[in-house]
Amino acid sequence: MQVPEGVTAVIGLGISGRAICRHLQRLGTPFVLIDTRAEPPGLADFKSLYPEVTTWCGPLSKVDFSRAREVVLSPGVDPTTPGLEGLSGRQSPVTGEPLLVGEIALFRRAVKAPIAAITGSNAKSTVTTLLGDMARGCGVDAAVGGNLGTAALTLLETHPEAELYILELSSFQLETTPRLGAAAALFLNLSDDHLDRHGDLEGYRAAKARIFLGAESAVVNADDPRTWPDAPGVPLDHFGASAHLEGGWGLATVDGRTWLAKGDECLIDVESLPLAGRHNQLNALAALALGERLGLCREKMLEALVQFKGLPHRSELVDTLAGVRYVNDSKGTNVGATLAAIEGIGEGVDGRLVLLAGGVGKGADFSPLAAPLGRYAREVVVFGADALRLEQALEGAVRVRRVATLVDALNAAREIAEPGDCVLLSPACASLDQFANYEARGEAFRRWVAQNRSEVSS
Repeated sequence: MQVPEGVTAVIGLGISGRAICRHLQRLGTPFVLIDTRAEPPGLADFKSLYPEVTTWCGPLSKVDFSRAREVVLSPGVDPTTPGLEGLSGRQSPVTGEPLLVGEIALFRRAVKAPIAAITGSNAKSTVTTLLGDMARGCGVDAAVGGNLGTAALTLLETHPEAELYILELSSFQLETTPRLGAAAALFLNLSDDHLDRHGDLEGYRAAKARIFLGAESAVVNADDPRTWPDAPGVPLDHFGASAHLEGGWGLATVDGRTWLAKGDECLIDVESLPLAGRHNQLNALAALALGERLGLCREKMLEALVQFKGLPHRSELVDTLAGVRYVNDSKGTNVGATLAAIEGIGEGVDGRLVLLAGGVGKGADFSPLAAPLGRYAREVVVFGADALRLEQALEGAVRVRRVATLVDALNAAREIAEPGDCVLLSPACASLDQFANYEARGEAFRRWVAQNRSEVSS
């Protein structure tokens, strides 16, 4: 297939791809749709909505992009896919930007209001949602989306008059964004994830660090210098366990009580927060730091914070059965997220953790889980495609039982757990070997708990 001269090529018929197409249609920009899958879901509906648009389904190596105005990738499409070679280094003769871009580049071109941008390996959905609640509590008309929920370009359709756009951004989105120019950018944390896409941890970090390009201000993790900008010049705020000692946002202990603090000013006792765990306290600090960079009212932000109940599938207490708490952290799809859950929840458990972990490991190193599980866990039950790799990584540190499925793991956990313990689903893996997504995995956990609740009460 030859992309006609002056026509934009949109690659990928997913949520972002459809948002890109709607955006281009609103602008009157001619485009073609390309997808590497032979029969992508939604193709028939797309053709009925856009009967005049040319579609191509098949290998990108059979597409000639030499005359294209621009090539816009959906986040799920790897820029190194065969057929895209050399496009990243070329400039568009029309836009002056790189020829190969993503949805967020189009959003940046079109948006007029300030952008608050949030990335990290873990907790970015929680912090993005919390910041949205804070902004609205301060009377700001804020639109929230990006990698979370609503595509960024769809926000321009649904909230064209927003005063602030708050975006969760993945490494896949950032690697195709030439210059974001955020009013305030936040890089929460970094741990092994998506190494199958980025090659190694440094490639993954470099993609995420693009969030600082053109930023007016930034918030970074004081405990992890890998979250800091590569180049100087961006005004920084820091959050972290002890960052308040250097004037940043940290956790201060006064008379045996822990407080969220800015410098030497104690703001709120952590016992007032609905979300338990040290990792959630750090998330709250990050949101406060970013909100203050955006000019939000501190008092109103603290009010929103004490009302924030968290998101489904993220360290979510589902129920307590026979004295054992069942916590659904299915969103823990990488080692860093699971580490945060183990350490954040393990500190507050009267008994021990029984961790349920497994799925598709995406090439990650599971060995960092061994030491904290040795401290906090009674036993680990592993399941799914990379169960054996998990078992080998944890050998000698904690007892491990290997089973086939999540239900098998829950049945085993019921036998293992004692009153005061916590059964924690935080898989450190993607879900696609056994589930459509992490939400489906979390729902399966909830269903099992609900069924066993009924059996206990009957």
